[in-house]
Amino acid sequence: MPRDIRELRDDPVAYAAELHRRWGGLLSYRYIGRTWESMDLGPTDDTVTLRRDMRNGCGGILLAVLGIASPEGGGKSDLEAVPNPVIHSCQVLDPGSDVRRMQVVSEVLKHGRQMGFSRSRIVDADRPDRVLALTQGQGISLGAPPSGLERMPVEPIVVEDGPDLPPLWQVFGAARRPDGHWALPVLSAEVASPDAALHLGPQFVLLETAALDLATEIARTKRVQAISSHVMFLARGKVGPFRADTELLHGSDGVTAVRVLLHDEGAGDRAVTAGSYQFRVGD
Repeated sequence: MPRDIRELRDDPVAYAAELHRRWGGLLSYRYIGRTWESMDLGPTDDTVTLRRDMRNGCGGILLAVLGIASPEGGGKSDLEAVPNPVIHSCQVLDPGSDVRRMQVVSEVLKHGRQMGFSRSRIVDADRPDRVLALTQGQGISLGAPPSGLERMPVEPIVVEDGPDLPPLWQVFGAARRPDGHWALPVLSAEVASPDAALHLGPQFVLLETAALDLATEIARTKRVQAISSHVMFLARGKVGPFRADTELLHGSDGVTAVRVLLHDEGAGDRAVTAGSYQFRVGD
């Protein structure tokens, strides 16, 4: 199991080395190509180049990609705190089916002693007046790192776009089990945050995959577009496997919703994350 970096709080050299190793190995941001001025050395770049594996059956941008690109936990980086998400929500204004690159314009709303609040506009990077989505979130600090931590070299994963790209759920290790549930395997370092808990990236991917799978099954078409999501992080996922339970609710005018509850089966089946997704059948 990954080690909780807070155990190294009294050894700044070991803490810095572990943070470098864990940040450099974390799959979420590296795989979608998101860099952070607060964490990464090099030029500032708050854009993400979109690939086919980042889109749904309608060609719209997956909410998981929007969420990973704008986690919105209050704005503090791992150099300033041991951050942990609490709530994240997203509203889609434009599915962005023809957008090549998106840009995240973040705004910190409030920094408290432990809690932080922030929000983002996600826009077409080539046409910044075209707003694709709004995200907002709340985060909490689980502790303070030692002082003097420095930004780290970027270690991106180069992914060439093409028709043979695996779906994001496969890259993050998710699968639909014989019992019908979507699940992630036992926790590993590449999907764990520095505090040794399941990172929000694979959670976003699993939650949306499970919800979209049920919504498309009921609609009998892959052309289903997510229009909003709301995710609450109830507890830290520490062991795994992580199972997603889904519930579909019918609305009016072609709108459906799916509620998803993520359980840590290795920790007494504890509920760790709850999400709700709203969908509309595309043209």
